[in-house]
Parts: sequence; C-alpha cells; structure tokens
Amino acid sequence: RRRDVPILLSIGYSTCYWCHVMERESFENEDIGQDMSDKFVCIKLDREERPDVDDVYMAATLLLHGQGGWPMTVFLEPEKLRPFWCGTYFPPEPRGSVPGLPQVLEGMREAWDSQRDKVMSQAEAIAQAVREHLGVSAKPATLGSRQIADAAGVLLRSFDRTHGGFGGAPKFPQGPNLRFLAEVVGVAGDDATGRAIDHALRFTLDKICAGGVFDQLGGGLHRYAVDAHWTVPHFEKMLYDNALLLEVLAISAKEHDDAFHASAAHGIIDYVLREMTGPEGGFYSAQDAEVDGREGLNYLWTPQEIDGVLSEDDASFAKRVFGVDKGPNFQDPHHPEDDAKSVLRLADRPEHVAREMGLSEPDFHARLKSVKAAMLDARSKRKAAATDDKVIASWNAMMIVAMVRAGVLLERPEAIDAAEQAAAFIIETMAPDGRLHRSWRDGRLGPAGFLEDYAAMISALAELQAAGRGDGRWLEAAQNLHAEANKRFASPDAPGVLFDAEPQTSELFVRTRSMHDGATPCGTSLMLNALIDLAEASDNAEPLNDAIALLESVSRSVRENPASTINSTRALLRLLRTEAPKAAPHLFAEPDDQEEPDFVQPEADFTPVEIYAETERVSVGPERPAIFKIVLRIKEGHHILAADPGPEAADMGLIPTRVLVTGGAGIAAYADYPKGEPYRPPFAGEDAPEILVYKTDQEFEVAVELEGEWEGTPVLALRFQACTDDACLQPSTLELDVAIDPEG
Repeated sequence: RRRDVPILLSIGYSTCYWCHVMERESFENEDIGQDMSDKFVCIKLDREERPDVDDVYMAATLLLHGQGGWPMTVFLEPEKLRPFWCGTYFPPEPRGSVPGLPQVLEGMREAWDSQRDKVMSQAEAIAQAVREHLGVSAKPATLGSRQIADAAGVLLRSFDRTHGGFGGAPKFPQGPNLRFLAEVVGVAGDDATGRAIDHALRFTLDKICAGGVFDQLGGGLHRYAVDAHWTVPHFEKMLYDNALLLEVLAISAKEHDDAFHASAAHGIIDYVLREMTGPEGGFYSAQDAEVDGREGLNYLWTPQEIDGVLSEDDASFAKRVFGVDKGPNFQDPHHPEDDAKSVLRLADRPEHVAREMGLSEPDFHARLKSVKAAMLDARSKRKAAATDDKVIASWNAMMIVAMVRAGVLLERPEAIDAAEQAAAFIIETMAPDGRLHRSWRDGRLGPAGFLEDYAAMISALAELQAAGRGDGRWLEAAQNLHAEANKRFASPDAPGVLFDAEPQTSELFVRTRSMHDGATPCGTSLMLNALIDLAEASDNAEPLNDAIALLESVSRSVRENPASTINSTRALLRLLRTEAPKAAPHLFAEPDDQEEPDFVQPEADFTPVEIYAETERVSVGPERPAIFKIVLRIKEGHHILAADPGPEAADMGLIPTRVLVTGGAGIAAYADYPKGEPYRPPFAGEDAPEILVYKTDQEFEVAVELEGEWEGTPVLALRFQACTDDACLQPSTLELDVAIDPEG
C-alpha cells in the first residue's frame, strides 16, 4: 500500500512438482526475480497451512478460467486483497499458447498503472462472484433419495469401463467418490443399479492397486496417474490420499473377502508405519515427487538394476510380473536425455497373473513376497524423496479413521495403536488449551485450526471410541472439540451455518464457506459426517440436531450439485437412516415430493432456466476439444444476464452467465456466447445504464478442453442470475447432464 503496487501471490505446497519447476525456472532467476520485486510485493503461501486463503483464490481462478491448479499465480489489489487476474504455472518464456512469466508481469503492471479503474472494477466483480460462491448459500431446499441417485448417476456416467476410475487422463483416485460408492452400494434402488455401483467401485480399486500409481514394492498411493490406465504416476505421496483409499480398501476386503484389496490395505498400513509416522506419534503429510530434480527417480527400475538385486530366476519372474520385460514405460519429459525406465505395475489382479504364468496362487504369492522384499531393501539404499514432516491436523485425523477402521476389519491392532498415539499427540500437543492448531513441525505450532481440522478430528476420536479405545477419553475429547467448533465457526446471524475459518481471519475479503469436495472433503461435509459419527458414539441428541441444521444450511447446494458435494450427499444418505427425517420433516422429502415447493418460500425450488444439451457424453484429448450445442429455455417474464453484460452489471452486483467446471480441475469449458439484447432494469432507476441480457431461448456452442492436471470429478455446469423487472433471484449453478470422457 505504501508503494502503491499490486501483490503477486504464489500459492503452492512443499511436494508440488510444478511449484518446484516454477521456483527453479523463474523465482530463482535473478532477472525475473528482480522484475517481480520491482513491480510487485511478492508473497509465497503454503496452501496446506492456509487452506482458507487457497480456497478463496482458487475459487477466483476457477471462476475466471474454468480450471485451476498449483502453483497458483494471483495478482491482488492491495487495499482489500481482491484478485484482478489469476493463473497457474507460467514458464520463463512463452511456450505455445502459454505466455512467459515476464510477459504476464509486464501486462499486469501496465494494466495497474494505466487502467486502474478497470482493474479495480474487475477485482470487485471477481470478488463478488467469489463471495457468492463461497459465502452463505441460498434458501434451503428439500432433500431425499433422489440426490443420492443423482450423485451415483453422475459417477456411473463418468466411470471408465476399460480402465476404472472416473473420467480420463490424468486419473485421480478421487477418494471421496469411492467412499460414497462404498456407502451407497448396499442401498441402491434395484439389483442392476447395485451391481453397477459395486462393479464400478471394485473394478476401480483393482485397477488402482494393480497400476503404477500404487507403489508395488513399498505400499502406498501416489497422487495420480498421468495416463488413463494408472501406469505412470505423478510420484508424490499425500497422507490424505492414502487415508481415503485405505478405508475403502479395508471395507471392500472385509465385505467381499477380497485378498487383493486386503493386501493393498496392509501395504498402506505398513508404508505409513514405516515412513510416515514421526517419533512424537503424528503422521507426516507428504513425500516429494522428485529426487535431485528427476521425477520418480527412486521408484524407477531398469532390467539391469533388477538383475543386480535378484537371482536369475527371480529376476526373470520379477520382470515379467511387473511388466519390465515389455520395455520401459517412463521417460522424464523434462529430461529427455535420460534413459527411459520402468514404473512397476501388475497387468491384472495377482490371481490372474499367477494363472497366466502357470503357478498356483500360494506359490506365486510366496515368490512375489520374497522378490518384493529384496527389491524394497535395495530401493531403500537409494536416495529417497524428501518427506514433508509437517503434522496437519485434518490429514492426521483422516489417517486415524482409516487406520482404526482397517485395524478392526483386517485385525491389525498395531494400526489402531498408531492411530491412538497420533490422536494423543494432536490432542495433547496441538490443542493444549482446547483450541486446535492446524499444523505442527519441529516443536512449533502452526496457525489456528480450521473447520476441517476440528471436524476430521471429531470423526477420528469417535472412531477410536467405537473401537473400544480410551475408556471414554476420546469421546470426551470429541465432545469438547464439537463445543469449540460451534464457538469458533458458527455464524451469529444464520442458524446452522459454519464458516471455514475463525472470524479473526480478517485479511480476506470474504469469510469462506466451502461446500464442494475435491481431492479431500471440504470442512462442511467433514463436519456433517463428524456430527453423525459423534451421535452414533454417544447417547446425546445434540450432534444429530446440529447435523440436521448444518445440512439444511447447505441443502440448496446439495440439491443442485449432489456429485460436486459428494461427501455431504453421503451424509444425507446416512441421515436418512436415522431419526432425522422424523425430526425435520420440512427438510427431508420423499422422492415424489421433491418437485413440490418447499419451506415457506413458494419459489424456493423455482428456476426460470432449463438447459438441454445435444449429447450426453463428450470425449476430450490433447489438442482435441469436444464441441457441442446447448439450448437455454428461459421462462417468460424472466431474463438472465448475458455472458458479457457490460461493466455496469458488476457495479450492480449482478453475475453474468457462464459455462464452468465444478468439482474438479484440469478441464476448461468455453462457449461462443450470444451477445444479448440491451435492457435497463427498472428497479435500478431511470438513470441506470443499460446492460445486456437474454430474454428468449438461446442456443450456442460449448467447447470442453483438456487443460492442466485433471483432479476430482469435473462436472459441467451453467452459472447464471435470473431477474424479473422487479427483482433478481440469487445466482444459480445447474449441472449439465453431459459426462466427460478421455479421448480414445
């Protein structure tokens, strides 16, 4: 503010590969670094320490571009910290259609110096859209089994029947989706649907656990696969990914007596105990993707390296089992001069591989166990990827839940012991006075905890109580955290509403309230399930009542976007099995009742816009976008803002029409929007300027492109704000019934 310059905010995290690349290429470049310092005040932020800041500016990036990722590059005006332009990774010089960072710096500073009014207007327009996206939601809506079916339908339509998973490359495990399917499979509406859900879940688990995305030697899950068939991973390992997968694997192993899924679950337990558990008891947060600037270097193998570790017969066996005999499958794209190597993977489930090799299952497994032990021992002598030894409360809590659940189902008491030690460390060290902290590292506490930290820890402590640990200690601790969360995050004005951060987070222009789930569940959905967990662990009705109130506060989002709010939709399913529908009949509706107006607002469910697409599925690939037409039918007497309504619309606080992507990243949506027709809102006054709106049915083309790293479940949606001549409704986001598949 003193210098009257914008802020350049770079958001990333310690094990983010592309964050390291941008750091080496640009931030450590003396000329670029000096240019940054001259033109801006530069701030680098760890998203793992401040997820609330990350949520705000990721929402801005998604709203502006339709996709986002890390590193996130955001330009802020310094007065209220509103973003006026956002992006992700930028190279040091232009590459194809991506500008170089020096060009971006020059353009942003030029706009700030010569077009200040437009910059500030755009900053406010983006900020207002973020407020609408992350603030308190619209009026409540009734919920029921229809939302469960709709969410399952979205996942089944995006299910990859060839390779498993949802959508195309890059492939993420999408733990919240898998957990939802594990919950819903037993209550599907008919046998065929139940079989389809069961197949999608188990087939996906098979493909993940056989693929290179799963560490075949050391156990544990890499963050995602760069291809559609789970072979080549992005090699970083995140604690939360492993927690979410472990829980689902343990459930599947127990319910289906599946030895392969049990073995994979045991592998994750062993990995966490061996490499991710600190001496104080907490679980570490992540392991890096690279060693000495080479991605995945410590995980890769050549035939000669295998020959040097094993006997001739065992080496031949290992090369065939892990696919090394078929030639290398990994070439570092950033170092094409390096020799190609192999990521280890199985061609199929172990029993199928054994059959193909003419071996009995016992003989195959005995030999595989011996080979893996020898290769893992040899690998342990290599230089390892760096471990981020931060202890993050919510991620630890997810692992505590998974370790307890897996420990009980798979009879691994040492996993439950480790979970209990982690819980003790967090309660005693990270919440010494009852106020939970977000993180701990090397004896130092991090910032105040967020809603997700309290929520996840309540579930973890309730899980320990259910496992018979603690003699009531953990239940009492969970109840104390529940009381603290209500005190620190509850809205004083809106019953049931819980914000993501404490009110002291005053530097942000909005107090965030995330409702959509990504690689991890959001704070709201975690708390919904935590309250149900706490109600099940105690005889107290208060947690269930709080869960009903919290669900009501997000019911509009769940109703309109059940797949993007998948963990809240899972909580809805759980609540439907309790006394909640009797306690709150105004909130829970039978399927046939959901089209009726709900609550006291006769227009609560009304939307004046219907969306029709000419296709139900599209395929996208590199340099090959999918293009299709949609039709918007607008109810007579209403209009919606045009995509480019003019700068005056932002001044009025109105939201333009946009096709966007929710619930994921890596997919961008664009449209050839109609221009619209001039309109002067009567309620704005006779002197108000005209804006552009759509009053009649509109038909236009939508283009969907692969752009960046695919994460979560990308769902196409239309965001719009409808008005009459008298007033405007709250902005709405409606999902398009169009599934996105990878090309080929």
